[in-house]
Amino acid sequence: MSDWTTRDIPPMAGKLAVVTGATGGLGFETALALAGAGAEVVLTGRNDTKGSEAIDRICERCPHAIVSYETLDLASLASVASFTRRFGAMYSSLDLLINNAGVMALPVRQTTADDFEMQFGTNYLGHYALTARLLPFLRRANGPRVVNLSSLAHRSGKIDFDDLQGMVSYSPGKAYTQSKLAMLIFAIELQRRSDANGWGLMSNAAHPGFARTDLIAKGPGNSGWMALAGAVLGPLFSHSAASGALPTLFAATSPHAQKAGYYGPSGFYEMKGPPVPAKIMPQAKDAAVAARLWDVSAELTSVSFDQVAAAA
Repeated sequence: MSDWTTRDIPPMAGKLAVVTGATGGLGFETALALAGAGAEVVLTGRNDTKGSEAIDRICERCPHAIVSYETLDLASLASVASFTRRFGAMYSSLDLLINNAGVMALPVRQTTADDFEMQFGTNYLGHYALTARLLPFLRRANGPRVVNLSSLAHRSGKIDFDDLQGMVSYSPGKAYTQSKLAMLIFAIELQRRSDANGWGLMSNAAHPGFARTDLIAKGPGNSGWMALAGAVLGPLFSHSAASGALPTLFAATSPHAQKAGYYGPSGFYEMKGPPVPAKIMPQAKDAAVAARLWDVSAELTSVSFDQVAAAA
């Protein structure tokens, strides 16, 4: 496993994948690799021009790729609902959901269309709602998987139920680490709920290590410690976006991936290298926190997995 590459992705012909945030960076590389392995891939993003360009780039490299683009803004629950309605009009099942999209370390507190703190709302709550709404389609597939993109940053994260939206005290790092911890907790709890309710999912998570993507280079968080980290550590400890996507691709496709598993790079501090099982911090395994976060998420998004499952 320590030398796993895209060449190890099994044939994906006949499989349908949805990749959020797929117009660039890790999401694009993930979509490219899945399309290259034969999967039909629905790329999603907020910028239709970038979506069209991503389709062209994939088709240039994989002339036989089956790819399409759909608008999806994870910072809007209305956009999530609209996307799933359009998806349901086109497809009856879904084999693979890659919850990749995200924003990072916004210097000033911003809010989503639904008044959630932007990082918590985009990185986590939007994906929670999307996964719940797509549950009926996942359940109709054979061996469906859901992969949540977490981060090394989860290690210092805490779910602050007294200030989830950063209204009392906002800091870019605190909000980001909380959102990425929430994504890992969600992956583990989704597996537990799937097993308990017979949904038939494999839910796991991955992180890219220190990947060179626009999330840092051109993102609004490109200041302060983020810029310093990129300048000092980048040349030594980072790897390409294509390499950073490998843990996600392993979690999504490998027959050796585990339920509720977590995968990241194999190198120093899990910053770069081929994918291996990654370290999960104790706060990500807290069952009481996971159950509370699940209930709070259902309340905030007005989307319940149980209700969606019952209605399917």
